[in-house]
Amino acid sequence: MISKSQIIATIGPASREKEIIKKMIEHRMDVARLNFSWGTHQWHADTIKNIREAAKECGKIIPIIQDLSGPREQNANGHKFGGEGDANEQITTEKDIKDLEFGIAQNLEYVAQSFVGTAKDVAFLKNIIKEKGGNQKVIAKIERKLAFENLTPIIKEADAVMIARGDLGNEFPLEQIPFIEKEIIEKCKKYKKSVIVATQMMLSMTQSPTPTRAEVTDVAYAIINGADAVMLSEESASGKYPLEAVKMMEKILVESEHYMMKKNQKNIL
Repeated sequence: MISKSQIIATIGPASREKEIIKKMIEHRMDVARLNFSWGTHQWHADTIKNIREAAKECGKIIPIIQDLSGPREQNANGHKFGGEGDANEQITTEKDIKDLEFGIAQNLEYVAQSFVGTAKDVAFLKNIIKEKGGNQKVIAKIERKLAFENLTPIIKEADAVMIARGDLGNEFPLEQIPFIEKEIIEKCKKYKKSVIVATQMMLSMTQSPTPTRAEVTDVAYAIINGADAVMLSEESASGKYPLEAVKMMEKILVESEHYMMKKNQKNIL
């Protein structure tokens, strides 16, 4: 069986060589993500070339997400939102615009917008894309309390939504994250918008060839709750086992969908 749900894998130093990308595609990577918080345009251009060549050799179409960095600040624990938190502040930075121009020139398919606060942020980015001659779809990343408070209009304005749980965990108590995730998925389903669950899905696989039981459960319940896609970040970008992470995620997705199919058949009978 092949899963209907999609696997998004972040391509980074551990996975950017064409032969590794080909193997990831063969083991059901559906979409590639490039994190523009890191790397030069030349680095990304070379990686894009490898992704496209690998996809062609595999006879597949692999869309690419350009994930803009937004107003982030590095700190001891990684990064945090670098803005003031005002609903009217501009979250699209000069770096984002330069990166966006590069992404448009490279004909990338999606742009993920970091630190969205309101639907106006999404509309602003969509207008820039249009003005610069692009046709990229915008994925709104929900990672701020302000975004969760403005969830419905953001979902309506965006082409898709990403639940970025890492930064959400900086703005909400961690014990609330599972229920926030579930609510966002349900609302995306209501408005028929695709939703991605991201961050620390199988983080232990940066160092281990197998995930923890808790991580397997996390991925499975994201699919059971209605997520259209799940995403690998460090696991595939800089971890020791990028291919194994993709393989394992596909196994979990297939099993989750099989479970839901059996459950639906029982309900029908």
